[in-house]
Amino acid sequence: GLARIVQHPGQYRLYPVHLAWVVSVLLMLVHFWWWEFGLFQIETWTFGKYLFIIFYAVTLFMLCALLFPDSMLDYTSYEDFFYSRRAWFFGLLAATYLLDVINTLLKGPEHFARFGVEYLFRTPVFVALCVIAMLVRDRRFHIAFVAAALI
Repeated sequence: GLARIVQHPGQYRLYPVHLAWVVSVLLMLVHFWWWEFGLFQIETWTFGKYLFIIFYAVTLFMLCALLFPDSMLDYTSYEDFFYSRRAWFFGLLAATYLLDVINTLLKGPEHFARFGVEYLFRTPVFVALCVIAMLVRDRRFHIAFVAAALI
């Protein structure tokens, strides 16, 4: 998607909120793979744990794919696309926040404890914000939400 914007910068009007979510999801991917190195501490692997990690990675891939359609012919701009697909995007984003809790627990209670109270507060708040984002098209809300996600 980003390569398409570089290759054809004037083809479709860009939308800063959409681009900010692109940056946020790219950061999520970097963090995901960084923290997955912690899986080496799991001494006994099960097929269920393995499938969970695959499912989490596929969910992140789908989140990325939802930011850039295969074709923009049905949309006038990235803003139009973003708001028309916001229920899917924010539904998957909420799922990734919840999957992250399970993923963090997989690495053990000591690892989970490292994230402190902020993690236990942030996750349900961001899941709730995702539900609101699925329902609300207000630009100010979406600007504030992506800004909070990037902080």
